[in-house]
Amino acid sequence: MKKFFMLSIIFMFIPLTIKAETVDLAPNATSAIIIEASTGTIIYNKNEHEKLAPASMTKMMGLLLIMEQIEKGNLKWDEKVTASANASSMGGSQIFLETGEQMTVEELVKGISIASGNDAMVAMAERIAGTEEAFVELMNKKASELGLKNTNFKNCTGLDTENHYSSANDMALIAKELVKHDKILEFSGTYEDYIREGTDKSFWLVNTNKLVRFYQGVDGLKTGYTTTAGYCLTATAKRNNMRVIGVVMGADTSKIRNAQMMQMLDYAFGKYEMKQILATDQMKEELQVEKGKQKY
Repeated sequence: MKKFFMLSIIFMFIPLTIKAETVDLAPNATSAIIIEASTGTIIYNKNEHEKLAPASMTKMMGLLLIMEQIEKGNLKWDEKVTASANASSMGGSQIFLETGEQMTVEELVKGISIASGNDAMVAMAERIAGTEEAFVELMNKKASELGLKNTNFKNCTGLDTENHYSSANDMALIAKELVKHDKILEFSGTYEDYIREGTDKSFWLVNTNKLVRFYQGVDGLKTGYTTTAGYCLTATAKRNNMRVIGVVMGADTSKIRNAQMMQMLDYAFGKYEMKQILATDQMKEELQVEKGKQKY
């Protein structure tokens, strides 16, 4: 039997207690969670507050700050950003920026969202805050504003370093804010694209999140892998007017990570759906419930 998130015509959440079922949807992950995106209602959780290395899922916070700067008018999509020697020296996933190379904000955000470019992330961090260290301070400030209790960032890329951690719950809450920005979903839902197109340095971007191609409704968000973190994924999908966000941390392989995420998404869409039960002007303090444990 499906459970319903009861929303008004303007999708205001009507308080509803949902009793968690005993299911194990992510047996091969260290922690996991899946929530309904508009209300934050938890559908499934496992060790969701455990502090773990988040790998490149860290970049979701960076992307959130970028989007806020664009909304404030402090950044424009067509603004050109110059890559520093520091940015171009980043290892791991990259779009191979050269020192002094200029790219637009849009190209760099594509490089972050699709290819998880560490160099692109650092270039944007330096553009916004002057240094990566100053940008990380902004990331931690935003984490505090969002009420995240188990998150501390030491860099903007997610590369392994001491005292850099988050939790599945906190990653889901960051994603909940990030999906409010449709442009990010446009990028993170793209399976492949190009930057420097039309030049001899054209670079093919292939999404590290394969579910955007193989799972119906998935249009983001961010993968992650380091030796310490294992294979991680924050994914979001929308079907029939319901968006959910799932997080898997600490899987042994990308195949296991993806399989467990798909299992959580199947569960969410199979067991829950959105229903409009009242228009705003029909709200009452008490509502009769048919076939419920409580009459009202």
